[in-house]
Formats: sequence, structure tokens, C-alpha cells
Amino acid sequence: MTTMLPTFDNPALAPGAMLDPSRTGQEASSLERSLRQMVVGQDEAIAQIVNIYQMHLTGLCAPQRPVGNFLFLGPTGSGKTRIVEAAAEALLGTERAVVKIDCAEFQHSHEIAKLIGSPPGYLGHRETHPLLSQEMLNQHHTERVRLSFVLFDEIEKASDALWNLLLGILDKGTLTLGDNRKVDFSRTMIFMTSNLGAKEMEALAGKGLGFGAALERADPRADAAMGAKVSRTGVEAARRKFTPEFMNRLDKIVVFQPLGEAELRRILDIELGMVQRRVFESGAGRGFVFTASPAAKDYLLSQGTDVKYGARHLKRAIERLLGQPMSNLIATGQVRGGDLIRVDYEPAGAALTFQREAEGLPVRAMAEMVDEPVRPWVRVAAAVLPEPAQKMTARSSRRA
Repeated sequence: MTTMLPTFDNPALAPGAMLDPSRTGQEASSLERSLRQMVVGQDEAIAQIVNIYQMHLTGLCAPQRPVGNFLFLGPTGSGKTRIVEAAAEALLGTERAVVKIDCAEFQHSHEIAKLIGSPPGYLGHRETHPLLSQEMLNQHHTERVRLSFVLFDEIEKASDALWNLLLGILDKGTLTLGDNRKVDFSRTMIFMTSNLGAKEMEALAGKGLGFGAALERADPRADAAMGAKVSRTGVEAARRKFTPEFMNRLDKIVVFQPLGEAELRRILDIELGMVQRRVFESGAGRGFVFTASPAAKDYLLSQGTDVKYGARHLKRAIERLLGQPMSNLIATGQVRGGDLIRVDYEPAGAALTFQREAEGLPVRAMAEMVDEPVRPWVRVAAAVLPEPAQKMTARSSRRA
């Protein structure tokens, strides 16, 4: 009699097979892909968020504690706040799902009442609406994802009273409001951002950090060594500022690294995609497609790269040089729904130029021209953008 041995479709399930703990599940992998589409050059921060989320999905997070406590260090404009908003957008559908606390508003101890509410007996305590109530945390929960995001921005600017308040939240995952109601943070990711050590990092890197550093760096070993020094500098600055009790309650401390020219160009493409998305979000039959030439992108990069202000300077340059002229074209009727606009750079005038290359494009054709993240907004615009009957014709309208 022959004994039939079981067969395994997945080799990893066979007895004696070596397992691969570096693999992540489908949901965590989807989050990682989404973050990499929206955040550039911060692989360590993405990996830490994905790892903590994977532990949350499998139920291996520590009980009666927040899902994760993160401290993000780095210079302004390096993407610390953006990665939190991107995680909320990927999981909950909107970046507004982040409960954002601007710590610059809590430099005095009495201002803590805005977070937890005034205790009974104080004048107007019934009219106080705490920012950290359970309703605020749960308002963006969905049937698929029951997770909250709380961001304490620029935590170093807060008073000691806020740091002491955080000790209980970070350790036990609970908060008592002014009216003695309990708030549960066990389904919450808590993020704190800080610019501590930015000056020391700038001196260490020589040319500065943010999005303008390391443009010429080519040796991977030298880049890794510099990244390690930058990380140590940031962590040491945080340890000088915060108490050991506070630091011991953090799960992950991530120092955001300088980015090179390749990352800058990817960030520019992402921001241009956001402008294209807003074009279709405006609705009212005004959806159109624009393309930027390599010369136009080079010009935007040259005007928007600043070692001191990081990516925010690039966003302002796009708004000033692309967004404002484009809004004038829309308001004056020079651009209509279904148009294809080419944005180029004219060296003689040192300005961007706008030329209509086609008009009357059907919605399907416009959807094929834009990047994948923008396509859903093209479909939304289809409800208000009628399909043109005429053939595409080439006309031009130039504006410096």
C-alpha cells in the first residue's frame, strides 16, 4: 500500500522549508506602494510605518498602548508631515483624517485645556470641545480600517505640560479629559515631528540638508556614512531636549535624510500631478490636460530648489510660475474643457509658455494621458464634462 504525502502549492508551507520574515502581507504591501508614490527618498520612514502597520494587522502590537509612537527628526521641508498625511490618505482616503496638533500653540501650560477641555467648575467648561476627544479620533474610521492618526507638529515648541501629558498617552494609551471621560488611543498611530538638530546637521553635511543637499553625491558608501552621522546627530539633539522618560516611550525615531537630484525630479512630477488633479477637481466642465516639457521642469527645479526651505519652496515655485498663470488662462476662457496644453520654457523671456496642442479631447483620451493616481479624478470630471462631437484640431494660444 502506497502512502500519499500531502502536496503544498506554496513551497513555504512544506515541512523543513526556510521562511522569509521580510515579506509583508497584501494590505501592508499596498500601503508601502502608496507611500512610495507620494513620498520620495525616505525609505526608512516608510519601512517603519509599514512594519508597525503589519504588526497591527496581525494583532502583535503591545496591548493597551498606541499602535505606534514615532518621532520624526529633520530640517524643514524634508517630508515629515507629508508622510503622515500620505499614510492617512492611503488607508482612510483623505489626508484630512490626521488630527494635527500645532505645538507652537501650546507654549504655556494653561493652553493644555484646548486639548483635554476645562474641568468642571471653570467658567465656560461646557462650551469647551477637546481636540483629543474619542469622537475626534474615531471620526474617520471606516469599516475596513479602524485606525486614527494624531500628529504633534514641532513638538519641541510645546511646554513641559504637554510633554508630561504625552507620557501617559504614549505608555498606557489612555487620556483623561477635563470632565473625567476616558479616551482610548489603542487604535492610534502617534507621530511627533521636530527640527531639533537641523543646524548641526547642516554644518555636518556642509552644503546643508533638505532637498538641495547631496546633489552631486555619487559614492553609495560615502552617502551611507553621511546618513549614519546625520541620524546620530539628530538623535543626540533629541536626547538633549527631551527627558529619558519621554524618549523611552518612543517606538521609532527616524531622521529624514537629504535628497539628490533624482529624488527632486520625482517630487516635481508628484507635485505636477497634484496640480493636474486640482484641475479636474474644479469640475464645472473645465477639466483639461497639461504636459510640461523637460525644459519647463528644469526651470521649475531651478526656481524651486532651496537648501534652507526644502520642498515647500518647490511647491511655492509651482504655484507662482504654473498655477497662477494657468488660473488666468482658465478665467479668461483661453483654456477650455478637453484641451491639451503644453507648458514649455522660453529662455529669452525667462518664463513658462502655454500652448494649446489639441482641443475637444474625450474623457477616455485624457485619462490615458495622465498618471494613474490622477485618473479617478478624470472619471469624476466626466460627469460634468460632455463628450465633444468634433474632431481634435490643433490651435495655439501662447502666453508668457
